[in-house]
Amino acid sequence: MNEDMMTEQERTFTAPEAGQEGRGRGVFQVHTLGCQMNVHDSERIAGVLKRQGYVPATEEQELDHDVDLIVMNTCAVRENAAERMYGTIGLWAQMKRERPNLQIAVGGCMAQLDRERIAEKAPWVDAVFGTKNIEDLPALLDQARREGRAQVRVKESLDQFPSQLPAVRGSRISSWVAISVGCNNTCTFCIVPTTRGKERDRRPGAVLAEVRRCVDEGAKEVTLLGQNVNSYGYGVGDRYAFSKLLRACGEVEGLERVRFTSPHPAAFTDDVIEAMAQTPNVMHQLHFPLQSGSDRILRAMRRSYRSAKFLDILARIREAMPDAQISTDIIVGFPGETEEDFQRTLDIVEQARFSSAFTFIYSPRPGTPAAAMEQVPREVSQERFERLVALQERITAQELKKFEGRDVEVMVTGTTGRKDEQTHRVTGRERTGVLVHVGVPEGMPAPQVGDFVTATVTHAGKHNLIADPDPAKGQTYAIRH
Repeated sequence: MNEDMMTEQERTFTAPEAGQEGRGRGVFQVHTLGCQMNVHDSERIAGVLKRQGYVPATEEQELDHDVDLIVMNTCAVRENAAERMYGTIGLWAQMKRERPNLQIAVGGCMAQLDRERIAEKAPWVDAVFGTKNIEDLPALLDQARREGRAQVRVKESLDQFPSQLPAVRGSRISSWVAISVGCNNTCTFCIVPTTRGKERDRRPGAVLAEVRRCVDEGAKEVTLLGQNVNSYGYGVGDRYAFSKLLRACGEVEGLERVRFTSPHPAAFTDDVIEAMAQTPNVMHQLHFPLQSGSDRILRAMRRSYRSAKFLDILARIREAMPDAQISTDIIVGFPGETEEDFQRTLDIVEQARFSSAFTFIYSPRPGTPAAAMEQVPREVSQERFERLVALQERITAQELKKFEGRDVEVMVTGTTGRKDEQTHRVTGRERTGVLVHVGVPEGMPAPQVGDFVTATVTHAGKHNLIADPDPAKGQTYAIRH
């Protein structure tokens, strides 16, 4: 996926409910590399398999490798994601030798990009499928079983939105809802237009219908997904479609929180800022990809904004929403980057005061224009990367420190620590997206997953907040179900 959405998270899908009986057509697990869009696609892969009689693995079955099918949903945005893919499926080859009936499938962006090479380098893989034909996976597995050889099917065009496929949601209370697929931008570093295709938007009615279904099924929070969510509707000439969609989400009864990722700075207009500020359930959290602070490098990247415009938009966002927490993406060592260019990036980061940043050393992707440009030596990029990380770590700590003594509302997503420890904590995110661990005061009820806890932040950690309130000292602790 593109750098704008990359989180470098590696997730394994497991069944939300343990203890399912029987194996159906087989027990499966989905291993995901990449961004939020990939995580959501994995929910669709799981839904397609479950519809055909497969059973999601429990955590215990995964730990024991007691599965009949492993699916890897791959990422192509950086070279190390491809290396990780080949390394992991190489380990699975031993499992296949020990259990010949185990099936292995590879899908996602690397499969879309490198289908024949995967089949050639990993002949123990049974099925290779792309981003545009998730629904074909069960048939490919059946055919591989009958013919005893790998099946490769990767479509170049999208017949139906993945959102039309069934899904097994990874969370009971938080749901992803894709509003578009693909990308119309031509960033010189990015492989997404090749792996995902041109941008296509879903109809607003279809998006809102899915949002309502998610809420009916127990979701309290929805994140709208797209490569460039705020260009939603541009293809049909409606430049206000995304802000109208945000406002419409505000009318969905029972929907507590709405987030979205990722917007493109060039299309971040005042109507979107107003919709965020004026719609109570749209959270003041924003992932806003800078990529570089140098206008010269932004031109080389074909990013359709410059640093002054970026900072101007940030100023308008913070004027409308002073509490907004804004994260970003930054690429270090883009071809041709000089020390002066990099210093400009440091200057912008210092001015922007991002809450966090996903920072990357530039990784050439075959077929992209930047891959043919003059590359920055790796040791130079690494040294710059370390300086940027140190700067952002300092800013993050300073921004988190501002929360101390404030009351925050946290949607509980799990627990942290053991219940026999002196301080038992629950964990979740406050309204602007910051991770918070909340201590349960002695003698007070413990909240459950999906509850909302309002608590006083007692101190800031390096990347999160700690709220261990003492009501006897006037510190807040309250639960809303």
